[in-house]
Amino acid sequence: MKVILLKDLPNLGQRGDIKEVNLGYARNYLIPQGFVKEATDAAIKDLEAQKENEAKMAEADLEQMEKLASSLEGQIIEITAKASEEGTLYGAISPAKIVSAFKEKGFEIRKDQIKTGHIKEVGEHEIAVDLDHGLEARITLIINSE
Repeated sequence: MKVILLKDLPNLGQRGDIKEVNLGYARNYLIPQGFVKEATDAAIKDLEAQKENEAKMAEADLEQMEKLASSLEGQIIEITAKASEEGTLYGAISPAKIVSAFKEKGFEIRKDQIKTGHIKEVGEHEIAVDLDHGLEARITLIINSE
């Protein structure tokens, strides 16, 4: 019996694959558990349309991320914080503070995309921003003392 996988199954395949399985295995286990559905002509056409739609959405998302990466590249973000005379910050600059500084400039970035730890010194720091689809942008963070 031909079936379409609705979920990733370790010994069978990935979601969206069309596989040939034993009739009893499909009817008694896979279909009742919601892991597969029968691969009828209509279901296969729906699957192809869904894959095409997902590809278009992924392409649009990639294009949007490329625009974001190019606009982020080379940006300079300045943050003012309290620091000692030696240049050590009293409170570290966290990725969350960096994200809020980006939001003030109109960029939507998540804190898990900022690839740095807590910054504890005044000065200029180069920071990598990992975006979706494996894209990366480098920005300069300048921390000034109050």
